[in-house]
Parts: sequence; structure tokens; C-alpha cells
Amino acid sequence: MDLQLTDKVVGASRSIDTLERISTDKLVAVSADLSKQVGAKSLIQTAIDEFDRIDILINNVRIAPIRNGFLSIEDEEWEVVLNTNFMSMVRVTRAALPYMIQQQKGSIVSISSEVGQLPDAMLPDYSVSKAAMLSLSKSIAQEFGPKGIRSNVVSPGPTRTPLWDRPGGFADGLAATFGMEKKAAIEHFAKNVRALPLGRLGTAEETAAIIAFVASDQASFVTGSEYMVNGGSLRQL
Repeated sequence: MDLQLTDKVVGASRSIDTLERISTDKLVAVSADLSKQVGAKSLIQTAIDEFDRIDILINNVRIAPIRNGFLSIEDEEWEVVLNTNFMSMVRVTRAALPYMIQQQKGSIVSISSEVGQLPDAMLPDYSVSKAAMLSLSKSIAQEFGPKGIRSNVVSPGPTRTPLWDRPGGFADGLAATFGMEKKAAIEHFAKNVRALPLGRLGTAEETAAIIAFVASDQASFVTGSEYMVNGGSLRQL
């Protein structure tokens, strides 16, 4: 299936070593802190300077510190998580929308999480930030749909990213918690703790495939929607 996606990409990160290693004439790496307004504006201006338009915006900035319950989180910690996860979406989308409005076309895909609908007691501030992204995406879809702009959310569930496998990451934490080898601990978590119907964690590639579809013209009549990529973890209607 031809998704008809652009092959010219601007990617931003505070640490862009990985992006720079894969940079080409069609992928431009930008060093920018998207939790700050200057970083958001820099990213969008770079895209305009390089390619003269913005067809697709992917909001995928997040931090997810594990907490020892709600009462353990100070105001400053709430502000850091909300500013990084939610306000980065606000700032970058606000910077990109004028160009999309001028084009009368654009696709915005914001990456939330299953905890936006299934809050986690160990991730209360992260859960709130992801619920806020879903709400804002729907508001944007309603306001800017008449101008040819779509806004959707992709919400992954448990996905085996590098955060799982790095030293001291989620996998090591599960192994210590369950007293198992890492591989067995991950399988136990997926099958028994989370009781995922598919019995395994998702992969980054599986989430990326849904993002590509939602962003593309193949989903031209889809806006204000949330796509769950979670192996069946959420069962409510």
C-alpha cells in the first residue's frame, strides 16, 4: 500500500546524536528543546527554510518518571512533566498551524499513551499529560477541520523500546521485581500482569506503521480520532 507520505523530514531532539547519524538531504536534524517556545519555533522555522511547507506534524515528546504515588510529586515536578509532554505539543502545533492553514491542508498526529485512558498510579503526572493531549487533539480537529487540517492521536500500550532494554531500564526493573531473568520477566508482565490478549509487548515498528497510516492521505477522512496500539489492553467500550 502506498501511503503517499513525504520523504522530507525535519526531526528535533535535545540530544540529536542518533538523528545526525541517519541525516541525509531528506532528513534534517535539529537540536531543540521543545519544552520551550524558542525550541518549537526553531523546529518549525527550520522545516519552512528547508522545504518551504509542513504537511505532517508528529508530536512525540515525552518523559515518564516513575513516582512513589501522588503525594510524592512536588509542584516543580508536575510542571516539568506537563511542560515537556503537553506544552511541547501546544507550542509546536501552534507554530505549525499558520503554515498548514495557508496550505489549506495538514495532518497532525500526537503520540499519547494508553494511560491517557487507563491512568497509572505510578505515573500520575504522565497520565494526566497524555489525557490532556487527547483532549487538545480533538479540539484542534474541530476548530481547524474546515481549513483542511486533520488532528489525530495514536496511543501505544506496552511497547518494547530502548527504555526497556537499557541498563536499569524497565526490563531490569521487572526482572528485579519478579525475581526472574529479563526475558521471562517481560513475558510474565505481558501475559500475566497486564494480561495482554496478544500475550506480548508491542514493537516500535508496529506503532510507527499506524502513525504512518493516520498521517497519510489514506486516512483523509479521519480526524478527531484516537488509534490504540496496545495488544488489546483496554477492554472498555
